[in-house]
Amino acid sequence: MSGDTHFHNSNVLLCNAGAGAAAGVLAATFVCPLDVIKTRFQVHGLPQLANGSIKGSLIVGSLEHILHKEGFRGMYRGLAPTVLALLPNWAVYFTVYEQLKSVLCSDDEHHQLSFGANMIAASGAGAATTIATNPLWVVKTRLQTQGMRTGVMPYRSTLSALRRIAHEEGIRGLYSGLAPALAGISHVAIQFPTYEKLKCYLANRGSFMLFLFFYEHLTVLELDLWDHYFVSDGTTVDKLGARDVAIASSVSKIFASTLTYPHEVIRSRLQEQGYHSERRYSGTIDCIRKVFQQEGLTGFYRGCAINLLRTTPAAGFWDNYSVDGSPRSGAEAKNSL
Repeated sequence: MSGDTHFHNSNVLLCNAGAGAAAGVLAATFVCPLDVIKTRFQVHGLPQLANGSIKGSLIVGSLEHILHKEGFRGMYRGLAPTVLALLPNWAVYFTVYEQLKSVLCSDDEHHQLSFGANMIAASGAGAATTIATNPLWVVKTRLQTQGMRTGVMPYRSTLSALRRIAHEEGIRGLYSGLAPALAGISHVAIQFPTYEKLKCYLANRGSFMLFLFFYEHLTVLELDLWDHYFVSDGTTVDKLGARDVAIASSVSKIFASTLTYPHEVIRSRLQEQGYHSERRYSGTIDCIRKVFQQEGLTGFYRGCAINLLRTTPAAGFWDNYSVDGSPRSGAEAKNSL
C-alpha cells in the first residue's frame, strides 16, 4: 500500500512539474520581448539612440530599436535558458513543497497546515528552487543585455555561457544575484495576507469591478496555498464569485509585486556583471547604496510598469491547468485565481 501511495505521489509531482513547465514555456515565449525590454531597463535604463531618445511609446519604440539593431532574434534573447530552467524549477518546487508540507503537517484528523506552516513550506520550496536554477537566470540576464556594452565577447549559446561563466568567474559568477533573489521570496508572504484582507472586504461589500483591468492569475507556486485556504472553505466560495476572486488576486499580486520589485533590479544588475565587463558593484549592499545615491528611489523601479504589463498576458496560459496538472473547464480555471 505504501508503495502504491509513493508511486501515486510521484506521478502527481511529475504531472505538476510537467503542467507547470508546459504552461511556463508558452507564457515565457509570448512575453519574452517584454522581458528583454524590462531587463535592459533594469540594468541600463532607457536606451540611448543615435538620433536622440525614443519618441512615442517606450515599449513600441524599444521593440523597434531592438528589431532594427538585432533583428527578430534580439527580441527573444534569453528564451532558451528560461525554457531550460522551467522543468527543474517546477520539479524542485513541488518536490520540496510536498516534503515540507508532510513534515509540518498537523496531527489533526484533517491533516491541515496552518497559515504560517504553509508560508514556511512555500518559502522553503521557493528558496530551493531559486538556488537550483540561479545559474540559468544569470545566463538569461546576460544574454538579454549582451550587445549593449562594447568590447565584450558575446555568448554563443546557453551552454557556452554556462561554461564561460564557470571557467572565468567560478561558482560566484554562477550564483551572482542570489541574495536579492532569495529576498524576493517575501513576495508570497506579502501577497497572501493582502489577498485574505481583500477577500473579506469583497465578501462584505459585494461584487464590483475594481481594477479588473489588472486581471492576474495566481502562479502555480501560489495556487496550492489558495486552494487550501479559500477553495476548501465552502462559505467563502459561496460569497465570492470568480470576478471577485480575480479582483482580489490581481490587486494583491500587483501590490506584492510592486512592493518587492526593487530586488529584481538589484538582482539583474549583479547578474549582468561579467568577467570582461566593468564591475560596478561589489555586492548587494554596495549595489543598493549606489543605485539610491545615483538614481534615487526611481532607480529601484526601472521597468516596473513593463513587469506588471507582461504578467497579464502570461497569466492566461495558466488558466487551462489545475494544481494536479489536469486540464480545467472554463469555470474551474476562473475559480482557481
